[in-house]
Amino acid sequence: MANIITGIRIVLSGALLLFPALSPAFYVLYIAGGISDMIDGAVARRTGTVSEFGSKLDTIADIVFAAVCLKKLLPVLDVPVWLYIWSAVIAVIKISNITAGYIRQKKFISVHSVLNKAAGLLLFVFPLTPAAYMRYSAVFVCAAATAAAIHEGFTVWMRSRPQKREFMD
Repeated sequence: MANIITGIRIVLSGALLLFPALSPAFYVLYIAGGISDMIDGAVARRTGTVSEFGSKLDTIADIVFAAVCLKKLLPVLDVPVWLYIWSAVIAVIKISNITAGYIRQKKFISVHSVLNKAAGLLLFVFPLTPAAYMRYSAVFVCAAATAAAIHEGFTVWMRSRPQKREFMD
């Protein structure tokens, strides 16, 4: 069931492409996609169906949803240059984390931490922010995303470091 909910997010992402950004239909699909992201993990835990596949599918669905939202929203939002630069830095950190995890463990590592979830929630709410406050809310979103990306890198590093062996005399 959780994977079906995650799959619905991918379908909703495709449907977002059919409607103008910030239209009522866009907001309905956007909010439905966000809700699906919030409940799929809870459903998986509650039903005991948490899996590696589900975690990877969730990450893919998140990337698809984010990419579609960026494609639709960036042209209609007045985004200052500093926000593009800060977002690019966050993206570089996250890509570095994924790359480091893959190099060290030979698999893709997804970190579903509280910080990542908080940053995701703030990012989700961002397009719902009144235009007059978007620059201010962007600072909070980027700060949370930066903290989450750095924490994610630390977690990947700690998970993939070799274990020390202690010898007793």
